[in-house]
Formats: sequence, C-alpha cells, structure tokens
Amino acid sequence: MRPIDRIPPLLLPLLARFIFAAVLLRYFWSSALTKFDGPLMPSLNGYAQIFPRQMEALGYDVSSLGPFHWAVVMAGGLAELLLPLLIVLGLATRLAALGMTGFVLVQSLTDVIGHGAMGATLGRWFDPASDALILDQRALWALLFLILIGLGGGALSFDQVIRNRFEARQAGAA
Repeated sequence: MRPIDRIPPLLLPLLARFIFAAVLLRYFWSSALTKFDGPLMPSLNGYAQIFPRQMEALGYDVSSLGPFHWAVVMAGGLAELLLPLLIVLGLATRLAALGMTGFVLVQSLTDVIGHGAMGATLGRWFDPASDALILDQRALWALLFLILIGLGGGALSFDQVIRNRFEARQAGAA
C-alpha cells in the first residue's frame, strides 16, 4: 500500500467527527435540552416534538399520555445528548454513528409525517430551495455517519486509544 493510500482511513473519520462537532453538535444538544424540564422530567415541548399530532389532538395535555410516551421522549432526549458526545469523543464511534443514523431517520419521518402541516417536506435531490426540504440536508448528515460506521473513530479517538492498549496487551501476552 502506498503511503498516500493510508491517509484517508486515518484522517477521514477525524475530519467527519470534527465537521459533526462544528456543524451538528450544537443543533442536537440544543434540541435535546428542549425535551427536559428536569432530571427524568420530559417537557411539554419534548412531547410536542416527538408526538406532534397526538399532542395536538389532546390539546397539549401531557397527563393524557402514558408511560410509553414518557419512555420515548426520555430515550429520544438522552440519545440526542449522548450519541453526539460519543461521536465527538470517538468512543464507541461506529455504534454511536449507527444510532445517530437511526435517530435521524426517525427524526426525518417525524418532521415529514408528524410536522408535515408546518411545511416540512421530503423534497427531492438537487433542489435549490432546500431550506424547507430535508432530503438533501439529511443525506449529508447520513454521509458523515456512514463514514464513521465504516471507518470508526479514526485518529485522535478514544476508540484508537483502547485499540492500541488492547493490541499492546495482546503483544505482551504473546
């Protein structure tokens, strides 16, 4: 393998994590924080974001919802906090990126189906009016996640530190 061929697998995941931190970390954390009123206390906004049509039908009365709804809002909010942190740290990167891929898929479906009346539409490829359309935007997000799923955390990640220690321990045992 030529030396230049070794660069992308090392730098591409680091660059993907950096771009994620620079562009999307604040977005996901800000959104997550709106889902909580306190520890283990989902907010009205959290319920409204995740169950928009149901909340509207109930007149935004959270007391009409059950434990399932509480668990979904809690899981969604915690995932929105923890998975991005894991990606930025490069810890369990592949699993965190896979989780974020699923999260963004559910988020996109909720935006289009649940919040569709508010103007969110799937859109189409190469659409210049992409502000209200999510297909192209979320495809870029998914590309970052696919890089991390395929290549892991890369250089300067906790995954790499753990891998190096494991390999050193294996070499010492041999």
